[in-house]
Amino acid sequence: MIKLIRTNSDNNDFVKLVNLLNDYLKIIDGDDHEFYNQYNGIDTLKNVIVSYIDDKPVGCGAFKKYTENEVEIKRMFTLPETRGQGVASKILKELEDWSKELNFEACVLETGKRQIEAVQFYKKNNYTIIPNYGQYEGISNSLCLKKMLD
Repeated sequence: MIKLIRTNSDNNDFVKLVNLLNDYLKIIDGDDHEFYNQYNGIDTLKNVIVSYIDDKPVGCGAFKKYTENEVEIKRMFTLPETRGQGVASKILKELEDWSKELNFEACVLETGKRQIEAVQFYKKNNYTIIPNYGQYEGISNSLCLKKMLD
């Protein structure tokens, strides 16, 4: 059974999972890693989800306010050995529900074009490609997506 908890960036399990995510992204992003990494600090994240299976932390995600009406989804990660079990979908849904509870209307996010599984995952969860926003404008490896919350 997958258990989700709402927490913040002080959560030790979240910090450990984000470190694993960063190790993975260093490989995937290659020379672009330092550019992306500067926008992925977790010290100010107040809305964090950590997922557990049998009391073991297996996935995480977070959001932060982006505009008055939108949040930006950040730091989505699932351990490789638990992928395909619905962990990421449950985390994303919980982040969306939490955003709605706080009266936000949409979620935006950025992922790398090289992260094929992530792109497919977000499309499967009804995110649509939008023009690159903010610091990702003009960055050819970045893909930005958005979902309206209903």
